[in-house]
Amino acid sequence: MQLRRYVLSRRPAWALLAVLLVTGCGSQPVAGTPGAAAFTPTDIAWIQLMIPMDERARLLTGLAPGRGGDPALVRFAERAADRREAELTRLRGLLALSAAPDTRPHEGHDMPGMVSADTLRRAGALSGEEFDRVFAAALRAHLTQSLLLCAGERASGGAGEVRQLAGELETSGAQELALLDAARPPSR
Repeated sequence: MQLRRYVLSRRPAWALLAVLLVTGCGSQPVAGTPGAAAFTPTDIAWIQLMIPMDERARLLTGLAPGRGGDPALVRFAERAADRREAELTRLRGLLALSAAPDTRPHEGHDMPGMVSADTLRRAGALSGEEFDRVFAAALRAHLTQSLLLCAGERASGGAGEVRQLAGELETSGAQELALLDAARPPSR
């Protein structure tokens, strides 16, 4: 119930999903490998968006062991890095299964929830509590947007494997976000 209220309160993410749907992410199946479920443009758009989002988040989590001030946050970051790697493996597998090209349409974009190149540069120059604040804020934004995108895929996607992964990522992302929020690094 709490997640539902949270998702419904984040209308900008739904707007982003609507833009994806209107700009060519309809519901027509896309041919995949023989025997595989039909992937819709919505499925492919979701996969192609989640890959760069997770890649950027993975770069951020990789900075924590050498820069973090709070040992608990560093351990959290290490687990988050492992989770991003597992997600990326599954997302890339689904992209290959869909037979869609890995064209990287979102490469270089700084969208809501995507860890920006500027944030990565800033985080790379910080340490201790300052790093912890930047890290926590960026990862929180990533997780928040990921939850919204996953909910959108589950509601509008076509391929069962993709909707299932979106549901799994939504559940684990909500748990990870709750852990991050419970840690509450010091704010300025």
